Amino acid sequence: MLRKVKIVLMLLALVTLSTVLALAYFVENFNRTPRELAAYIEPRASGYNATIVGLVNWTGKTLRALDRMEPLVATLPTLKLGAQAFDLSRPAGNIILVTSADQARAAIANANPGDVITFSPGVYKFSGIDISVDRAGLQDARIIVRAEVPGTVKLQLSLLEGFHITAPYWTFENLYLQGNCEIQSNCEHAFHVVGNAHHFIARNNTIVDFNAHFKVSMADHQIPDDGVIEYNSLSNSEVRHTESSVTLVDLVAASHWRIEHNLITDFIKAGSDKISYGIFAKGGGQENRIVNNLIICEHHLHGEVGQRVGLSLGGGGTGQAFCRDHRCVTEQDRGVIESNLIMACSDDGIYLNKAAASRIIKNTLIDTGGIEVRFAESIADVEGNLVDGKIRSRDGGLIRARDNIDTKMLSLFVGYHPVRSFFNNPSMMDLTWRQRPANMSVSAPVSNDLCEGNKLAKLVGAFDDFNTCLLPDMNRPK
Repeated sequence: MLRKVKIVLMLLALVTLSTVLALAYFVENFNRTPRELAAYIEPRASGYNATIVGLVNWTGKTLRALDRMEPLVATLPTLKLGAQAFDLSRPAGNIILVTSADQARAAIANANPGDVITFSPGVYKFSGIDISVDRAGLQDARIIVRAEVPGTVKLQLSLLEGFHITAPYWTFENLYLQGNCEIQSNCEHAFHVVGNAHHFIARNNTIVDFNAHFKVSMADHQIPDDGVIEYNSLSNSEVRHTESSVTLVDLVAASHWRIEHNLITDFIKAGSDKISYGIFAKGGGQENRIVNNLIICEHHLHGEVGQRVGLSLGGGGTGQAFCRDHRCVTEQDRGVIESNLIMACSDDGIYLNKAAASRIIKNTLIDTGGIEVRFAESIADVEGNLVDGKIRSRDGGLIRARDNIDTKMLSLFVGYHPVRSFFNNPSMMDLTWRQRPANMSVSAPVSNDLCEGNKLAKLVGAFDDFNTCLLPDMNRPK
């Protein structure tokens, strides 16, 4: 009798072990993080009885609790990223001083190459029609719209589109722009860069409360290539209740853009599909670079239902009529996402959709779903990334991986996040090392440090020392 009991217990142990191993294998190969699974199952409980809805909601809440970090501290340190409190350029040219919204409209409407349209300190209210920017500058004589001192000029825009730019070689810098619409869908863009507006530059601006702070698109078979968006702080003070796209840099069809050194936070969409992005480049463009940015999907705003993605090559896809070649066999070619810090996203930190020959190099992701490379058109070199989440492919995406540190899927489902333990206290933005990650291999590609420019980062991830990203007041230029 005792022998039979032992045999039964052994069989039960083997069945239990087999079940656990099978479950572990399934989870590891499931390719959905806990936060993604929660977002998937919750809407599908709608219409069922209260017990099922309650069970599904409890499951979703549990999955998020296992996967998500505590909300970030509300106040960020002073950083070298985003808009700075000092002038970054000080251009020379024909200075045209404006003191009212009407004067600014007139100066822009009649601008000539080399004009530097300068707002006097104050608050300027714009309403009615958009601000049309259709006079061309020149490569060696740009037209510049600016504040002399950052933080002294506030533009309140009660406009569907603020600056509608259709001409080349314009620069906007040192401005504070705020959407001021009672209905959020009436404040779509601070800047719409369209058609012939190539070689656009936006530098050192603070922009708040728009659905898509920058919208870049083609018109009349013309495409605004070769733009720069650098050292800007982009955010929203409220959840966006809109059916429109909520993507703070929304780049469609254009090529050869540089999006660098920006601070992008709080882009939550409450309408329609509830999917939003910090930055995406899609529509068949080529060689767009998203480098050295800090993306915080949920900073002051958090806890809302929906999917927030940090950075994407391909976004959610593009209708053929809006694609560079009107086909969009691929959404992006030879795009680069490099040395970015991406945090607190309810979905993936980096998402590739039909993005061919992509380079995803030395990014640091904290509290995101990870990096996903999707569809057979997507081929990506994924190298030197430090990922609190999972690096994975889906639907035929191809990853050539090297020198990455990520998290096993099973670990995520049991609430174990070893990458977070590299940092002292990431939820308090204390990203000094508790334990340093591995060095890159000797043959690793050249990559910049997040905050030290051309200094090469030796460690896996975006930076060797996050303290180099901090800018104490005493170090600011006078």
